Amino acid sequence: MSVNRTTISGDRNVMKKEAENILKYGEVTTEIQNLWNVKTEVIQLIIGVTGSVSESFTKYLSNIPGKQDIKELQKTAILVTAHTIWKVLMCNSTKHAARQIALRVPQSATTE
Repeated sequence: MSVNRTTISGDRNVMKKEAENILKYGEVTTEIQNLWNVKTEVIQLIIGVTGSVSESFTKYLSNIPGKQDIKELQKTAILVTAHTIWKVLMCNSTKHAARQIALRVPQSATTE
């Protein structure tokens, strides 16, 4: 049994996040092994927001069946980051535009 953990982290935090996950999920894997009497390992794939990966990324990736392309995973992480930033910017610009419209509407027009 494997516990897969995929994270998109800040580029400077990739190695730190990997170490945190090893500690965090170490207890979970031990508990699963004891409860169900199965061999368990944590496979963590941590990709930075600009696609950076740790040195052990390929080792973890090789434990997952099938063919995975690191470049495609990096591209996905970058696209998710870009989409998130776009949503935040569009939400803020929409709120700003709504405030500007509300400020321009005369008070008498809103009370009718």
